[in-house]
Amino acid sequence: MTVLDVARRLPEIVVLREHCRSLAMLEAGLSPEWDYRYHSFDEHWAEGESLASMRNGSGDDYSIVFSAAGVYIRGFDHESPMSPYAEDGPWPGVLDEVPGVFQAYVREPAFSDDGLPRVTACMWREAGDDRWRTGTIDFPDERNADPDGADFLFELLVDRSPEAFQEWAQDYYEVPVDLGVVRHVFSSRPLTEDVVRALNPELGLSDLARDIAEIGYPPR
Repeated sequence: MTVLDVARRLPEIVVLREHCRSLAMLEAGLSPEWDYRYHSFDEHWAEGESLASMRNGSGDDYSIVFSAAGVYIRGFDHESPMSPYAEDGPWPGVLDEVPGVFQAYVREPAFSDDGLPRVTACMWREAGDDRWRTGTIDFPDERNADPDGADFLFELLVDRSPEAFQEWAQDYYEVPVDLGVVRHVFSSRPLTEDVVRALNPELGLSDLARDIAEIGYPPR
């Protein structure tokens, strides 16, 4: 699955935003230390902008910027043959058609390495658009089912079921994860003391106050 397939399977902007927020909230409960979390969400990343992000600790990551202009998504797979480090620049087509309203994110220092965009997959959707868009890309090898890393980078954005997150989280954190809690948070329902302790017996609701404020959970 390439970025083209992912773009066809992503939901509406508002649904994606709340899903990203829920992923971050669940991980805040599973991992009190931010450095060990996989998914994060900053409701106030910049004025008028929110940021959902993923980093797996092995050099792979994605960033999703939500703004009044729409949404810009970039992903980076460090082992991809489309890596800008291998090609001395972004793979042709990945960024060539990004609209002007998102060009600041293409050049964003947080998404670059000394001015080189760290990207192997990119999608965007302007406010009011009816679908997600990508560049016109000639992928390097048809035998590689995931040439740009989009399949594994965005797997929990494509399969947004509580069961998919439960399976992933139990493997990643090596602890049992209550499916009922995942369903509760995926429904954007307010956290309670019981819900938090069912997710992580070592935490209480007050322990997550700072994360709740940063993530902006639940949406108002």
